[in-house]
Amino acid sequence: MTAPLRASDPIVVNVALGERSYDIHIGRGLLASLGQKIAALRPGAKVAIVTDETVMRHHLAAAEATLATAGITATSVTVPPGESSKSFPVLERVCEALIAARVERADLVLALGGGVIGDLAGFAAAILRRGLDYVQVPTTLLAQVDSSVGGKTAIDSSHGKNLIGAFHQPVLVLADTALLDTLSPRQFRAGYAEVAKYGLIGDAAFFSWLDANWRDVFAGGPAREHAIAVSCRMKAAIVSRDERETGERALLNLGHTFGHALEAGAGFSDRLLHGEAISLGMALAFRLSVNLGLCPGQDAERFIAHLKAVGLPSAISDITGARPSPGELIRHMAHDKKVMDGQLTFILLKGLGKAFVTRDVPLEAVKSVLT
Repeated sequence: MTAPLRASDPIVVNVALGERSYDIHIGRGLLASLGQKIAALRPGAKVAIVTDETVMRHHLAAAEATLATAGITATSVTVPPGESSKSFPVLERVCEALIAARVERADLVLALGGGVIGDLAGFAAAILRRGLDYVQVPTTLLAQVDSSVGGKTAIDSSHGKNLIGAFHQPVLVLADTALLDTLSPRQFRAGYAEVAKYGLIGDAAFFSWLDANWRDVFAGGPAREHAIAVSCRMKAAIVSRDERETGERALLNLGHTFGHALEAGAGFSDRLLHGEAISLGMALAFRLSVNLGLCPGQDAERFIAHLKAVGLPSAISDITGARPSPGELIRHMAHDKKVMDGQLTFILLKGLGKAFVTRDVPLEAVKSVLT
């Protein structure tokens, strides 16, 4: 795979779900076209923007301006940044604010932010007035390649992450790559873990391209847009075939069984960002696969070397501060939403680009890689 050598027109990826199909628009500077796209999609609709305090400072004014230019009436709700906003109290606050703003069923909710805002605003849209349509404008790399696509919306429970939610597809995703310029290097690296994931689950050639071109992806420009587009195309294809995660879509959870437990063990804090937890989770999934004799050791070594080169964590010892014990992590895994008949679900690997789903994993083997 090679990236285009020059900037091109915006890329459009379709998520084919029959009457609920929608497009993902990818390109630099697309936020200015948001009002025009919404006016064409839902003539006469009002828009309620849900964002967080950090994104508000960077991008809310521009979003409101493009809506005003298109003649669209808009209101906004701002919540604190971070995972703690995926909670019942914040969900209630958002829903009550939208009702107070007289948002009707023909109107739109707009999620302007990263994965937390997409999950929170999407879930609020799913339940308010028995369902409102919503638009995703992801502002992080992780959200642009993963959480904004596919209709998974949720808040967290005291028992674990994303345990209270609904499948609710957006009607439009607008991924403006210029918005990524405001991310810190750490936030961008964390999002890159989800890009690398797509190479692991089913496209070894894409992983090889990333291994050779990741510096250009980080630098921006056509390589970045290419990586985002490839990731979105792969996710769109999988979601189109398995919207409700009854089979193939589970592959997209590579690294997440370990990763969500690690996030919980770190107290859902800045000690371990979501993408960093997924990086660790993928490294652990590779090590578990090697230990079970499923995967060549050199493939695992190559991937872990890639994580280290990029600056992502690849071992539990990379977590700063007190680290969760193997027993604590396994207790967190027991609440994972993919548990079936009391058995943990793992996505393991037979090699680069060869992921598969299994529940046939001995608990002692899991404890071994967590030690």
